[in-house]
Amino acid sequence: MLKSIFNLGRNRKQMNKTSQIKHYVLGTVLDSPLKQNEDEIIFGCGCFWGAEKGFWKLPGVITTSVGYAGGKTTDPNYNQICTGMTGHAEVVRVVWNKLEIDLSDLLKLFWECHNPTQGNRQGNDRGSQYRSVIYSNNPDHSKLILASKYGYQKNLAIHGIGEISTEICTDKTFYYAEEYHQQYLAKPGSRQYCSAMPTKVKLDEFEGANFKLKKDVWQNYNWSETHCVLRSTVSPIRV
Repeated sequence: MLKSIFNLGRNRKQMNKTSQIKHYVLGTVLDSPLKQNEDEIIFGCGCFWGAEKGFWKLPGVITTSVGYAGGKTTDPNYNQICTGMTGHAEVVRVVWNKLEIDLSDLLKLFWECHNPTQGNRQGNDRGSQYRSVIYSNNPDHSKLILASKYGYQKNLAIHGIGEISTEICTDKTFYYAEEYHQQYLAKPGSRQYCSAMPTKVKLDEFEGANFKLKKDVWQNYNWSETHCVLRSTVSPIRV
């Protein structure tokens, strides 16, 4: 069971023992220190099983891991999270190679892969643990995150969709979820489930965007198809 916690933008702290657990699909160690050309961010898009799969497939992503963040309970477990009383959201930590993929690309996937206007729910899953969130302690991220939100809000309005409720914060602690949740949808015998309810609205250019991925990468995500993430393979997208 993973017991490490990670403070975004701060030194790594360990609880009980280091995990050194490898990503089930990518083969990378989940809690390796960031290298010079790497960066990280935390996304919450409803149930973290489907959200994580969406991100590990992107070219240039080094590793992903699921966990809990945004609440007050220290070192929470899944049963506590499910009560909705800890204040934490189910989230995905994404580490990427800045030479291969930009934060703009990750934000495009984030906004498009779920409905960020639903408040404390996503699809049929209800509770604050399923809320939409973006957490980062890198000050260089803030302007781009807010610009992407503004750009996506304009696109949503064109389609008659309401206000974005996504929580955008800094100074949040990420707690790794239990090992069996990591890359859950890639493991044999997993219950194929994802609560995300995409709006079918796309995010294209926005102020400060610096997309690095080729446009054909996005053909691997068809948000108009029911349970798009579940229907796709677990393998990373090759370009």
